Amino acid sequence: MNMIVIIGALELGGIFAIMSLGLYLSYKILNLPDLTVDGSFTLGCAVSAVLTLSGHPYLALCAAFIAGMLAGLVTGLLTTKLKIASLLAGILTMTGLYSINLKIMNDSPNLSLFGSTTIFTPLTNFEPYSQFLLIIMFVAVIFGVLYYFLKTQLGLALRACGDNEDMVKASSINADLMKILGLSLSNGLVALSGAIYAQHQSFADSQSGTGMMVIGLASIIIGMAFIKKDQIHYQLLAVTIGAFIYRGILTLALQMGIPSTDLKLLSALLVVLALILTKLKIRRKKVC
Repeated sequence: MNMIVIIGALELGGIFAIMSLGLYLSYKILNLPDLTVDGSFTLGCAVSAVLTLSGHPYLALCAAFIAGMLAGLVTGLLTTKLKIASLLAGILTMTGLYSINLKIMNDSPNLSLFGSTTIFTPLTNFEPYSQFLLIIMFVAVIFGVLYYFLKTQLGLALRACGDNEDMVKASSINADLMKILGLSLSNGLVALSGAIYAQHQSFADSQSGTGMMVIGLASIIIGMAFIKKDQIHYQLLAVTIGAFIYRGILTLALQMGIPSTDLKLLSALLVVLALILTKLKIRRKKVC
C-alpha cells in the first residue's frame, strides 16, 4: 500500500467523518433511526455539483448544508406533526429526494466536475497532502462547533430529548421542536459531506448516497467500540476515529483484491460484526 493510497483513504475517511458526525445527532443523541441520510448525501452532491459548475464552489457548500437542513426539516415535520414513525418518515423523504436530486442535476444521472474550479483547486501546487489537510480542517471545525453547541442550553435540551422525552416535556421544553432541530442539523451535515465528496471526486451521481446510512452506522459503532467513555467530546472523537478506521478497512480490502462491487456487502458485515461484539461485551459485564 503506497502513500498515495493511504492519503486517499484518509481523505475519504475525513469526508465520511463529517457525515458520521451528522448521523450521530439523529442516531445517538435523539435515538431516531433516520434513513433520510442516503437521500440528503446525494442532495449535497447534486447541489454542490451544479453550483460548482456555475463557478461557485464555496457557495455550493453553504447551499448544500441549507438544502440538507430542509430535507431533515421535512422528515422532522413528518415525524412530529403527522406522527409518522421516524423510520418510515425517513424512507418517504429519501424516496422523494431521488426525484428532486435528478431535477437539480437537470435530469442527468451524473455530472462531471473535471476541469471545474473546486475548493481543492487552489491547493493543487501543495500536493500530496493539501486536500487531506483541508478536509481535516473541515472536520476539526465541525467537531469543535458540535462540541460547543451540545454544551449550550439548547444543545443540552436536545440531548435530554433523546435521553428522556417525558422529562423534557415535563420541563416545558418543546420536544417536537428539538427533534426537528436535531434532524435538520443532522441532514445538513450529511449534505455538507456530500458536497465536499462531489468536489473531491470531481463528479456527482444520483446513486452517490446509496449505503451512506450503513457507512455512518459502521463509523459510529466501530469508533465507540474503541472509545467507550460517555463524555460528549469522547463520543464525538469516537465517531470521527471510527470513520477513519472504517475507510482504512475498506481500503485494505481493496488492496487485498476484494472487488469494489463487494464493498457494500463488506460494510454491512462490519456493522453486524461490531453490533455482535458490542452485545457480547454487554453480556459479559452483566455476568461479572
